[in-house]
Amino acid sequence: MKALQFTRKNQPEVAELPVPQIADDEVLVAARSVGVCHSDIDLLEDRYIIPVRYPIIPGHEWSGEVVRVGTRVTDFAPGDRVVGECVIGRDHFGFSISGAAADFFVAKPAWLHRLPDQLSYTMGALVEPFSCAYYALVRAGNVNASDTLVVLGAGPVGLAVTAAAAAMGAVTVVVEPDARRRAVGLRLGARHAVHPDDIDAVLDGLTGGRGADVVVEVSGRPAVMARALELAAFQGRVAYVGINVGDTAPAKLGLIQSKELRITGSIGSPGVWPDTLRFLASSGIDMTPLVTQHFDVEHALDALDAAHHPQTTIKAHIELAATLRS
Repeated sequence: MKALQFTRKNQPEVAELPVPQIADDEVLVAARSVGVCHSDIDLLEDRYIIPVRYPIIPGHEWSGEVVRVGTRVTDFAPGDRVVGECVIGRDHFGFSISGAAADFFVAKPAWLHRLPDQLSYTMGALVEPFSCAYYALVRAGNVNASDTLVVLGAGPVGLAVTAAAAAMGAVTVVVEPDARRRAVGLRLGARHAVHPDDIDAVLDGLTGGRGADVVVEVSGRPAVMARALELAAFQGRVAYVGINVGDTAPAKLGLIQSKELRITGSIGSPGVWPDTLRFLASSGIDMTPLVTQHFDVEHALDALDAAHHPQTTIKAHIELAATLRS
């Protein structure tokens, strides 16, 4: 089988590997669509948040088809369409243990969820980033049509927040310097998509100067994280999703108290995958505009290269179609 493998730091290759064997309590999955995330770049450059060892196969945003099950597996059968969580106890699928960027890979049933019939394999590979957005909104609390919600940053997770918030009924405003990403935000349900220089005027017009009921910070840029406090209304909610470790910026921290702000932080999507899948299946959200490039596994290195260029790439997907020989 073919697999994208990181042999050592900054050394990716498309490798020819044997199809892995499964234990009695495992399943063999044929990958169908695998998203390339910035975290995969961190893994390749040996900057991931937990220790890893090379060689490693990346791929934590994925969808696939079960092709073989162990003798003790009763919850899944060959032919099942599945997606899977990436944080598994202390391990991270696609990081500390090899992931889905291969024709075939091994998974435990406890990691897996059935992909609803309404969702394509491409949508399935977007469930992981969407689940992070959904989790952030759940933690922010009761997002609904009474809210004006501002999303700071239109990367893949920011755009997923946009789609989820709009589906929940909130008047959603995306703030993003890149015009192409603003346009995608509008396709995903944003009422307005504005340049950062214009957000004050637009927000004042929408709320009569009240400010945003909910601000979701997804850029991870310290200055933008500080700005979130200024955009929030009295008793507003500020949800931090963008990751930043160690950088600083001046912030008007007194606003937390004077506005009686409710601030939440979130990382990943623990415990919400079943809800996320039901939400996507029933809401009819189409997240596929995020996927700006598709590559087959033979050209997986090109997918990695595309992910290095956010000016032209929102999300690159590796598409696979291998079948298991008897």
